[in-house]
This record gives sequence, C-alpha cells and structure tokens, in this order.
Amino acid sequence: MTTLIYDGTFEGLLTAVFEIYTHKLQHVKIQKGEWLSTALFEDVIKVITDQTRAGRVLQGLQKKLSAGALQRLYAVHMAGMDEQDAVIVGYIRYVIDTNQNVEEDYGNKYVLRVAEMVRMLRREKHRMEAFIRFQKLQDETFYSAIEPDFNILPLLSKHFKDRYTDQKWIIYDMKRNYGLFYNLHAVEFIALDFSTSRPDNVISTYTEDEGLYQNLWKNYFQSVNIPARKNTKLHMRHIPKRYWRFLTEKI
Repeated sequence: MTTLIYDGTFEGLLTAVFEIYTHKLQHVKIQKGEWLSTALFEDVIKVITDQTRAGRVLQGLQKKLSAGALQRLYAVHMAGMDEQDAVIVGYIRYVIDTNQNVEEDYGNKYVLRVAEMVRMLRREKHRMEAFIRFQKLQDETFYSAIEPDFNILPLLSKHFKDRYTDQKWIIYDMKRNYGLFYNLHAVEFIALDFSTSRPDNVISTYTEDEGLYQNLWKNYFQSVNIPARKNTKLHMRHIPKRYWRFLTEKI
C-alpha cells in the first residue's frame, strides 16, 4: 500500500493520479495535508501539485467523459464527504483503464458511489434553496447563516444571484467559516470575523423593522397550518430538525 499525500486541491488530486501511473502503483491511499504518521515501513509519496501533469490527466478525462460528468466529479471533490478522494481516484482510474464510456456503468462500485454522492449533493442543494431565510441588516444587506452537511455554497451561487438580483445578500456557512456575498454586480467568496458574536446571531445589526417582518412570517405559517392535517413524520422528512434553528417560522 502506497500513501499519496496531496494539498487538497482538485489539481493536486489529478497530479496524484498522474503519479499513480508514473510509478505503476496498484494499491494506494489518498490523504490530504501533511504526513504525520510515525509508522515504520510506510511507502509514502508527497504529491507536489503540477498544473502540467494535472492538465494531462484532465485532457485524458475530457476525451472519455462528458462536460457534465467532469463537473459532477469536481462537485463531489468540493463536497467534503468521507472517502471522497478514494472514490474519485477509483473512478478516474476506471475511466482511464476502460475503452468504453463508463458514466452509467453502475455495476462498478466507483461509478455507483459517485452517482450516490451527486444525488446527496443535489438533495442538500435543493433543501438550502428552499430553507434559506434572509434577515435584513442595517446596511441594507440581507443575511442568512446556514450549516449544510456538505460544502454546497458554490452550487447555490447562480440560484440566488438570479433570484435576488436587486439586493445585496450574504449566505454564510457556519461550519466551514466562509460565505457568498452578492454586491449587486457579482458573487464573491468572503470570510467574516465573528470574534464578538456567532455567525447565526447578528441581531444587533438587524434593521428596526426586521422583527416585525419575522413576526408576520411566523403568523402567516400559523394561520395556514391546519391541525387536523398535521403529519409530524412527513413534515420532519421534508424539513429535517437540524435545519429548524435557521428557519424564521421555527424560532
């Protein structure tokens, strides 16, 4: 078993694949960051990200995969799921070593697992699009804190930019400590300093009428709720409880 250590970037992972074929490696383990193990007799290769080598691997994939398949592979790499690097490398090796199109070859464990991960990402993306609640700050910016299971912020950018083109907004991922900021022209990634407060508690910067809007929103949901048709199990399946603290109507 050979361990390849890379810097966590997609280009670094593609460079690791290049190293696998250069050294004719069969059984590998992929690891991000620095090698900290003190185990003896470990075979370790520290991968230095190389744009040329990564580009050669990418060109090879482009000849065998559709643009959509490559985009899905990149999204899975960004997601922050367990074992994603091993799955992606296994998928890429299968693509390279096979002459036929493998995008729908779900008999292969790597192709199947990538498809499952993509479904998980899409489900989380759709939930965020439905569950995000903005709150108006004193500088006229609309703010929302979220804590998704996966790193899906980049996938939300287009949806909210298209939907809220006439107002500034911030969507902040508390778990990963970065956010999206739309400045009426473009969306950019930002990191905020919450040394004096939590990112989901910025009430001191709300506008005076924000509390009124929140009460109106809560009253609306109470008025349309029909107790006789209450189905708690169905409700929790569509709106898992872990999201409730970010929903105005649940606070």
